[in-house]
Amino acid sequence: MALPIHLAGTHWETLHPPLLEAGSYAVDPAPYGPPWRWSDEVGAAERGRFVPFGVLSDGPSGTVLLAPGDLRGTRLILERAGGYCRGIDGRDGPNLACLGCDLPVGTRMDDCGCWQVVRLLPQAAVRLSAPPERPIMDWTELTATGALWHRQSGYRDIPAGVALARVVVAAGGAPVEVASGPVADLLGRALGALLPAGAGAKRLDLAGPGFGEPAADLLLVPVHPQTGATWQPGAGAVPVPMDAALWAELAFPPHRSGLPSAGGLPAGVERDDPLSPHPCHPFKPSGEAFGYTLARTAAVRESWLRAIYDRGC
Repeated sequence: MALPIHLAGTHWETLHPPLLEAGSYAVDPAPYGPPWRWSDEVGAAERGRFVPFGVLSDGPSGTVLLAPGDLRGTRLILERAGGYCRGIDGRDGPNLACLGCDLPVGTRMDDCGCWQVVRLLPQAAVRLSAPPERPIMDWTELTATGALWHRQSGYRDIPAGVALARVVVAAGGAPVEVASGPVADLLGRALGALLPAGAGAKRLDLAGPGFGEPAADLLLVPVHPQTGATWQPGAGAVPVPMDAALWAELAFPPHRSGLPSAGGLPAGVERDDPLSPHPCHPFKPSGEAFGYTLARTAAVRESWLRAIYDRGC
């Protein structure tokens, strides 16, 4: 699978689900884990960090990410099992050892504020002959089979923060006009606070496979969950990549009927007692994911975007 977009952020003191689905893996090209070095010592820009930062990982690149339940033949290294309060977070370095040779082979993370994941050290992982990997689906197959319909639930603010940052960069400092609807509900308030109002606004809309391509300057389009490729519009609009699951929620929201019904409840009909939960505050994209994405965009060195980064989401 492509490296999940929601790796960009977490919810503090919250137990998270596994980062990846069972039976899948992803590779993280960024360095991970100790040792840690001051950013000016390792060259932050070469590491894809374009704003001043304290310390960065100087650990191995190319760690292989798995769902924790997919790992076999390892044991926990107890003296490296440090964490915050509800689990382990890898702060002490690789905490999993091979049962065969007893050498460290990876790191498990499952503490609060962490996506549950295992990271295998690249030098400890060897690809063996095995059954074929899951075939790559094209966009038609993805939409027809429902493979995009992995609901983000309570964590949708994280990919929304990533998408918000990408829209701001694509707008180039110009105002953005968002038509009423799910995109406005998701990003409208934040864009209004971050970008100026006035003439010359760029229109933002949604486009993608099975949905269509409206006339707009900027189009939120899905990222292929397996390959990481961005769906490309046919017209001259600028594509703004978005997590495929969140895109599917906006493009094809689940149908809910508010009409009363007699007898048993048909599929898709919800009772109004009790009422479905309503948030106490308007939706807000993740500020952590927003800053994480901008900091890894070379354009953040421009004064107008740096001012937005410093102000935050």
